[in-house]
Amino acid sequence: QVQLVESGGGLVQAGGSLRLSCAASGLTFSIYTMGWFRQTPGKEREFVAAINWSGDSTYYADSVKGRFTISRDNAKNTVNLQMNSLKPEDTAVYYCAGTLTGVPARFAGRDYYDYWGQGTQVTVSS
Repeated sequence: QVQLVESGGGLVQAGGSLRLSCAASGLTFSIYTMGWFRQTPGKEREFVAAINWSGDSTYYADSVKGRFTISRDNAKNTVNLQMNSLKPEDTAVYYCAGTLTGVPARFAGRDYYDYWGQGTQVTVSS
């Protein structure tokens, strides 16, 4: 079965960096658009970043643009999220997800994603 397993979360001070990774198995990874979302208690899961199947197009939420970088390695079936200049408001559970949609306008829509990981906690202290 399909598995997406996130790692790399933790506690970091404001201004610091973390690198999240997501290892995929059970799917043809190279044809999936991959995304990162995040969620805090009482709020809806929100889009963070997405990368198309080939890795040559990336998309970001305005709140993370210029600070976060999404990348993928199709040979290793992994997608990464490099997070720099972290802020306390970046504190959340971060999820990776995969979708077959190739329509960029849909990449930020969580309902278009077919598979989700279990999430990894990121806590940024002030």
